[in-house]
Amino acid sequence: MENKETDALKRLRRKITIETLWIYIISALKKKGSQHGYGVKKTIKELYGFNPATITTYTVLYRMEKEGLIKKDEANRYHPTEKGLEALNKAVNLLKETIKKLEEEEKP
Repeated sequence: MENKETDALKRLRRKITIETLWIYIISALKKKGSQHGYGVKKTIKELYGFNPATITTYTVLYRMEKEGLIKKDEANRYHPTEKGLEALNKAVNLLKETIKKLEEEEKP
């Protein structure tokens, strides 16, 4: 029998990758240092195994900069801000808490 991914799992994969791309962007910048937009896209593919569309990456970078999560230097390289690093930590903790709740055994 073929091991086909369900539509539900495909939707989940999209939700926790493309639709939360900001988390991966800040994490990539934290791990690899400042980068240009295309470098961020390549780093996401390298570190996390998915390849966001170029236009999606730049759109999210723009929104993140506007929100103050990242900033650009004079060479147009992106850096995470303190606000961005704090948001990343909160997001990671939220994901950990969610996984913990999903894995908990039901108590009788």
